Amino acid sequence: MKKSMSNNRKYKFTYIKTTVLTLFCCTLFVNGRTPFEKTGDNYFHVTLNGQAVGTLGDRESAEELLIEARRGIASESQELLFLETDLQIAGEEVLWGKVDRESDVLENMDAVLRSHIQETMHRSYTLKVNEYMVNLASMEEVRQLLQAAIDKYGGGDKFQVELVYDPGREFSVLTSNVVNLSNGQEDDGSVKMEAGIQPVLSSMGAARVTVEEEKDFEDYELGILTMDFAEDVEIVEAYLPESQLTELSLAIDQVTKEQETPSIYEVVPGDTLSEIAIKVNIPMDKIIEMNDSLEDERTTLQIGQELVITVPEPELSVVRVEENYYEESYDAEIIYIENDNWYTNQIVVHRQPSAGFRRIVADVSFLNDQEVEREIIQEEIVMEAVAKVVERGTKIPPTYIKPISGGRQSSGFGRRSAPKKGASTYHKGIDWATPTGTPVYASCGGRVTRAGWGSGYGYVVYIDHEDGRQTRYGHLSKVLVSVGDTVKQGERIALSGNTGISTGPHLHFEILINGTQVNPLKYLE
Repeated sequence: MKKSMSNNRKYKFTYIKTTVLTLFCCTLFVNGRTPFEKTGDNYFHVTLNGQAVGTLGDRESAEELLIEARRGIASESQELLFLETDLQIAGEEVLWGKVDRESDVLENMDAVLRSHIQETMHRSYTLKVNEYMVNLASMEEVRQLLQAAIDKYGGGDKFQVELVYDPGREFSVLTSNVVNLSNGQEDDGSVKMEAGIQPVLSSMGAARVTVEEEKDFEDYELGILTMDFAEDVEIVEAYLPESQLTELSLAIDQVTKEQETPSIYEVVPGDTLSEIAIKVNIPMDKIIEMNDSLEDERTTLQIGQELVITVPEPELSVVRVEENYYEESYDAEIIYIENDNWYTNQIVVHRQPSAGFRRIVADVSFLNDQEVEREIIQEEIVMEAVAKVVERGTKIPPTYIKPISGGRQSSGFGRRSAPKKGASTYHKGIDWATPTGTPVYASCGGRVTRAGWGSGYGYVVYIDHEDGRQTRYGHLSKVLVSVGDTVKQGERIALSGNTGISTGPHLHFEILINGTQVNPLKYLE
């Protein structure tokens, strides 16, 4: 009996040992457990952007899962995303440890990355015209913007904008081409791989190559012949944040709205301020306001003189040629007879002009709304114009200088209160206050026609000049020339004084044209 109980205890103990050993082995080798080996780190804690996303059995798996997570997010959008990806992997050597399923770690990484999207960069297009640039959300918006510039001048029904790759650029740069739909070309909205744009500007105004049969006025197909942009247009693809994109309607307004751009106009023969105002389409008073050299509308212009004008122009200018029919009055060109014995300020009109009347068809070139050139294609004179015939001098007239050195202007030209009894209320010259005895010089070379006492002037000198003008010097203290003397410009002719009807020592100076006093300040250099 005792022996049997001893055997039972022995069997029971053996069973327990076997069970424990079996459980230990199962625990050691079951899936999800890392066996203990003396090989270094074998258990890895993975953190992404400071957040724990799981534990894995090797580093490579963590890095591959991160790449997969990024790829998954990027595949959902056509835009360029910037993600914060600070991956931290902390390893340790353990006897055993529970690792997470890779699908769970991938899901955790995806959630963390989505919460750390820094910025979405949209595929966009930058349009550049000279120094102006604007960013638009799509290629179609770029085309609509350029089309709006064409439509502004009435070309929308006949001309459309297409975008083409510029073969002369190393990188993918687009430019524009304005297509004439009436020539059988159609725009399907796609980007065409063509050899650049057709140079419309170079063909504008060129003579027709083919010989055409003679036409009647009714045979012409009037309207816009050609259109294109005056500036080079560049479009470059880019990835930009939404904050840097411009709304299409605002971009159209910026590109097509006229901006005031200062420019220079050079005076040509025959120009007057009123004619220049018509040419540049700017009011005459505004031109005078912009130029300090212009006193008023009567200011004499010099050939080659440069005037500052402000011409309203859009950022993107459009050039076009229109074929138009006109019935109009016209003037014949002036016929000039050059006289080498006359000065350039001497002019005689021998025949007054008479306007004619004609019917014409003309090719008219425009820059935006400004006409820049007109080529008459067909003309019918209904009534012949009569040309104006003008004889004019070619010699440069003499110049005039201030007749004293220094002095203070004490009275100007024109109406004034009489400074003393007997003095004129309309001053016909310029007075400079200066001490008695100041040298007086000839303002221009000429012949002395009076030298001595003159009523009201006191001692006075008159000089006649080659251009028909006369100068007078009054209230002198001493006369140094005689009647009949020929003097040069700048030669001393008298000393200033206080003679005649005078309120103090000064020089009175006059310039007369055709016997009438004019404001000397307009003629002095």
